[in-house]
This record gives sequence, C-alpha cells and structure tokens, in this order.
Amino acid sequence: MSKSPNMTSKRALTVHVKKTKNRTPASRAWLERQLNDPYVAAAQAQGYRSRAAFKLIELDDKHKLIRKGARVLDLGAAPGGWTQVAVQRGAHSVLALDLLPIDPVGGAVIVQGDFNDPEMPERLTALLGGKADLVMSDMAPNTTGHTATDHLRIMGLAELALDFALDVLADGGSFVAKLFQGGSEGEMLIRLKRHFASVKHAKPPASRKGSSELYVVATGFRPGK
Repeated sequence: MSKSPNMTSKRALTVHVKKTKNRTPASRAWLERQLNDPYVAAAQAQGYRSRAAFKLIELDDKHKLIRKGARVLDLGAAPGGWTQVAVQRGAHSVLALDLLPIDPVGGAVIVQGDFNDPEMPERLTALLGGKADLVMSDMAPNTTGHTATDHLRIMGLAELALDFALDVLADGGSFVAKLFQGGSEGEMLIRLKRHFASVKHAKPPASRKGSSELYVVATGFRPGK
C-alpha cells in the first residue's frame, strides 16, 4: 500500500533555483517549492500523477472513505491522481470526469465532459453500474490572488459538486470536496448536515501549511432529507 512520505526525515540539502532573466520571482519560488517538496518526490517515486494523491490517501486513512467494492465518482479528476488512489484502494467501479482530457487509468472509466450537463447524473450512474458510494472533488478554480474572490469561486464549485452528489449518491454514501477557508461556508455546512449523518473539516498533512485549502468530509448520506 502506498504511503505518505515520512516527514520526520528531511532532506539534507535544500535545492535553490538560480535567478535568470526569463524566470519571474513567482515562478522561481514555485520551482524551488516543487524541487524541495517531499510529496512531489514521493508521487514521482510511487507513480502518482500529482502530489494531490497523498491528500486522498491521508483522508482515506483517517476517514475510511474508499470501501472495497465501492462505486467512486471523481469530479474534476485531471490529471488523475485521486482516480489512481481509488482504484488502488479497492473500489469496484471508478469513474473520472473532467472538462480536460485525462490519460487512461487502469481500472477506471474516463469521461470528458461537464458535470453540470443535465444528462450527466443519469449517464454516470449507468456507467458506474448504480448509485455512487463516494463522490469526491479536488476541483479548484484558477486563483486570482484576491483571497475573498478565490474563496467565493471555490465555494461555488463545491456547492455545484454537492448538488451533483445529492443526485447520484447511494444511501449511506460519502462526499469529499476541497474548500478554501474564508468564512462563507456556513450555508453549505447547513445543507451538508441536513443530508449527511457526519460532517467534518479536515486538512491532511499533504496540504501545504501556508495554503488556505481544507476539505469537507461528509459521510452517511440520507436520501430524501
């Protein structure tokens, strides 16, 4: 079973990127962060398409979201790291959906399309072979750098993902979605608590400390509530 990198063992050396005329300070900082990020190195070593795979691994280790034989729907799945984890952890049917093309993932069905398409819930339920046991979303809009705007934009995406999940989840199913901290989550949490037996916030260790991202983990879906 894949594991998150051991954070107690630090690299002895830190990689520094030289300044060049063709590289902005922001791009230089991003590259240094990537080169010195143990999760990036672990993703490459373990064959994951992104370091984000470890966020799902850590969430699943704690909350037991991916059951053996489960039907899992991954919204906004590109490049496919979360889909890889769902397959690896024993889900029976895994479907990855994104507006962007996704390279094939063994054991998963890839669909290129918009989950807001009115016909999509019925189509995806048929492809899964029944209602989903887990709907997960690591989607995030392109950031603007304006905290309040970015928060509202990702909350809008999360709300749409929740609307979709309420249509396709099986009784007792789970929902996981990325949010940004910012104070406007209240209305969504009220909805979640109405439809799920348990609703929690989680920030897995793979989420960078300086990031405002966190995840909502809702389990025990109650249809018709």
